[in-house]
Amino acid sequence: MEWGSIAGSIGAILMAILIPLALRKRRKEAPRKPEEFLNHLLQLGVKAFLLEKGAAEEKVGVGRASGQRSEGVIRLEGKNVAFINIASLTSQYGVQYFLNYLVKSPGGLGKEKKKRTRMVKKRSSILGGRVVDIEWRGDDYLSRELNMDYRLKDYLLQAEPEELKGSIWIFPEPKHEYARIRTSLVLPSVYFFEAIDIVAGHIKSGW
Repeated sequence: MEWGSIAGSIGAILMAILIPLALRKRRKEAPRKPEEFLNHLLQLGVKAFLLEKGAAEEKVGVGRASGQRSEGVIRLEGKNVAFINIASLTSQYGVQYFLNYLVKSPGGLGKEKKKRTRMVKKRSSILGGRVVDIEWRGDDYLSRELNMDYRLKDYLLQAEPEELKGSIWIFPEPKHEYARIRTSLVLPSVYFFEAIDIVAGHIKSGW
């Protein structure tokens, strides 16, 4: 068999493998429009409403200096999370999208300076593998509370792998009297959404 025929056969095999993978990734890609994300929340049984453009919550966690902007804000009812600000970040590499889950802090976040906190994943292998444990690092008080919540850990470990690809960051926003829980833009499963709301509950209860 000639090398040209071999190369052609290999190319055809690779295309047969890569095209379905690319289409699968495209199907799983989270929607960019707030209306589509709102519909997903409604399907989860969450009471949610899309706010009109110009809402004050659009400013929380975004700014022109950082290249970020709000794509829309969704208000939640009956949850620890008060609003979800869908944000985009433009850079030389393209546009990235994030979800900012906003938690209203009764009376503000106080005079004590809070530290940002993040979720750290432990995997079954140093080369990757599935997530087998979760740890929170950052603010002493909040990290301790989150690490002691085994229901939170259980929900996160039951989340979809794509939901755990990025990290979960918690930022204090004292200027706006909010705390901000940031994740990558994914359509949350029931487990992942409830995990975020548990984190928000800890923030409301004393952070």
